[in-house]
Amino acid sequence: MYPLRRNRRLRTTPAIRAMVRETSLSPDDFLTPLFIVEGKGVKEEIPSMQGYYRLSLDFISKEVNQLWDLGLKAVLLFVKVPDVLKDNTGKEALNRKGLMQRAIKTIKDACPDMCVLTDVALDPYSSFGHDGIVEKGQILNDPTVEILSAMSVSHAEAGADMVAPSDMMDGRILGIRNALDAAGFENTGIMSYSAKYASAFYGPFRDALDSAPADNADVPSDKKTYQMDPGNRREAFLETAADIEEGADIVMVKPGLCYLDIVRDLREAFDVPIAVYQVSGEYAMVKAAAARGWLDHDSVMMEQLTGIKRAGADMIATYFAKEASLFLNS
Repeated sequence: MYPLRRNRRLRTTPAIRAMVRETSLSPDDFLTPLFIVEGKGVKEEIPSMQGYYRLSLDFISKEVNQLWDLGLKAVLLFVKVPDVLKDNTGKEALNRKGLMQRAIKTIKDACPDMCVLTDVALDPYSSFGHDGIVEKGQILNDPTVEILSAMSVSHAEAGADMVAPSDMMDGRILGIRNALDAAGFENTGIMSYSAKYASAFYGPFRDALDSAPADNADVPSDKKTYQMDPGNRREAFLETAADIEEGADIVMVKPGLCYLDIVRDLREAFDVPIAVYQVSGEYAMVKAAAARGWLDHDSVMMEQLTGIKRAGADMIATYFAKEASLFLNS
């Protein structure tokens, strides 16, 4: 018998397709990463991230208001620290007048309702480019957690709404939560990079912040002793469950496209909000292919973002946030 149900009926017109669409995007879904540098009047394009910039604080003030007008309500901050301020302990990260602390205050002054999330890790401040303190060729876990906890309090004091530890040290969520609570910041949230993989997609980001691991025989040349093995799936559950138990308010999977199975696993296992970071390499590939005419930029951009949300993400940190919002608002 010829089928009575014809699935194509619900694909007939744009209006019908929109009416039955299961996954939709809006600017509310996006976290906008911002790269911040010292100086005034600085707007430096990152060579490996076409169309993305390092901005000084005066440009940041203008940028966040533009983002807000597009419907973007959250920014994720990263700072490029001058080499002269880097060391093995990340002490500059605790400077109350440091670049991150001033950036938080600048954004809150310019756009008070903008949700400000801050990167918490030592690699921008480390002379070795690692997320933790290095000793005898090892990345030290517990001493690093102490620094990360103090860094988080410093960000909260400056006005951050949430801290986002990206280091992958064991137990750092509990350490940060206890430190924030003890300092009176019970309402400062934690977005944990819970399932962060030792990915090859981070290269352009490390160019942006000059934060790649040092080429030094005395220290590891990669981050595989603390970031997750790309071949592991079950481990992501263990990492995420531990972070939730320790007090994470939002958990994250990073990178995005190669790890959508992990996003779906975590969505089915946990009820907490899940973020996905669509990382610099994923962004750069689309830009490079589109520049050569091999792909339609906007179509691929929106398809990738839709796929990430469809997999189970509640929010997406993406360098496409501004362009995607312009597209959605058009």
